[in-house]
Amino acid sequence: MQSNTVQSIDVETYMQSVGRRARAAAILIAKLPTEEKNKALLAIADRIQAQQGEILEANALDMQRGRDLNLTAALLDRLDLNADRINAMARGCRQVAALPDPVGEMTAFDTRPSGIKVGKMRVPLGVIGIIYESRPNVTIDAAALCFKSGNAVILRGGSEAINSNLAIANCIHQGLADAGISTDCVQVIETTDRAVVGALITADEYVDIIIPRGGKRLIERIGAEATVPVIKHLEGLCHIYIDDEADVAKAVNVAYNAKARRYGICGAMETLLVAAPIAEKVLPPLAHRFAEKGVALRGCEQTRKIISDIEEATEKDWQTEYLDGILAIRIVDDLDAAIDHIARYGSHHTDAIITENQDKAQRFLREVDSSSVMWNASTQFADGFEYGLGAEIGISTNKLHVRGPVGLEGLTTQKYIVTGDGTVRD
Repeated sequence: MQSNTVQSIDVETYMQSVGRRARAAAILIAKLPTEEKNKALLAIADRIQAQQGEILEANALDMQRGRDLNLTAALLDRLDLNADRINAMARGCRQVAALPDPVGEMTAFDTRPSGIKVGKMRVPLGVIGIIYESRPNVTIDAAALCFKSGNAVILRGGSEAINSNLAIANCIHQGLADAGISTDCVQVIETTDRAVVGALITADEYVDIIIPRGGKRLIERIGAEATVPVIKHLEGLCHIYIDDEADVAKAVNVAYNAKARRYGICGAMETLLVAAPIAEKVLPPLAHRFAEKGVALRGCEQTRKIISDIEEATEKDWQTEYLDGILAIRIVDDLDAAIDHIARYGSHHTDAIITENQDKAQRFLREVDSSSVMWNASTQFADGFEYGLGAEIGISTNKLHVRGPVGLEGLTTQKYIVTGDGTVRD
């Protein structure tokens, strides 16, 4: 199979065409009944499964190029597709079809003294631009969620996944066509030209909101240069704090899962904080399990007195989202010190406490300023499916307009609806 990317184009002309078509499609898709949207999503899922071979062939091109470019194991894991992951993509598309449609949902109306009734209706955002790296499954997740929530979407994946993304886009377009719906509702950028990003994030005339998913440099660039509003997903620098009143077996299991289940996801634990009184009980069995898994540990001075054969942690380790088999460990005095550490180094993504003390847990849940805060649960649960939202666009670390996993409701907004009966204002 040969790569079919567009190598040389006039970016400005190309992006204006993409934007105009997306804006026109947004008007059409906002009117679609739920049953027609669901029919299209099921057709897309069928196409993905029917064309699994073509997707795998395209992904093999990307994987080979990734190896040639010496991408890290974590990035290659994000890029890699197999039959199970493709089936999961189709399954996710069907799950989105089964979710309630938020568009048109009305809140209870309140009758005002004047006689008017005031309520709210949930409506699409319009045109969404999504910029993401590595994971080709984002192409179908984002397309399905944006489509179901009545939005047109422009998808710009990373150059490392261009062949996989275009193969998936082909399935999406065929599924839309099968349902008699314009393929302009979902457009996947066909070029790896980096100038596209700049054009997309400043396309105020056509794009209503930008959602970036990627590394810190990408997010910082978009935050600095975008003139279109942005729903940011910054780093997943996630922490678990093991309190001195934690159940040791529970703490070991949860902390191990939070790091070792999958390294390359944003909900993976990157720093483990352990209360000093329990450190000698919990760290040796954890270190043993991590050693069997091949996780490299880096610890503070106190940690290295308990686990001697690990690297010394530096200031940079507390600031790093590894997305790899590396874990930083710090022993802290108490809950206050743990909360202070998270406030200083955390990314407001997901943080958890392991404790049997309900009062301490409530303090942690109340005081840690992250989009997800957990008690006695793995940070790897920070996921739209696990929260019952279906597939997600990403995890927003914004406080406005949506926070945490961004599902269907997060891709809509509300407008006021006012009704009367010839009512006039005094």
